[in-house]
Amino acid sequence: MVSVRLSECMEKKIKKISEETKLTKSDIVKEALSQYIINFEQKETPYKLGKDLFGKYGSGDGSLSTNYKNKLKERINEKNSH
Repeated sequence: MVSVRLSECMEKKIKKISEETKLTKSDIVKEALSQYIINFEQKETPYKLGKDLFGKYGSGDGSLSTNYKNKLKERINEKNSH
């Protein structure tokens, strides 16, 4: 069992909905939590959102992650040699 403290404003809104729908306040809260849990479980992770894009655009040079310092030094030297 879970107990929850609600603000007066939230309590009034739930009471109004309860009167309009003829549902108990507990049923309204249960339904709201159920919807929240469903939405939370279906939330896409950043990985899932970008999964189709990973590796789609590449430089063709598979060694960039290991020799990036050398590439950077070359670029700086090229820029300063002008």
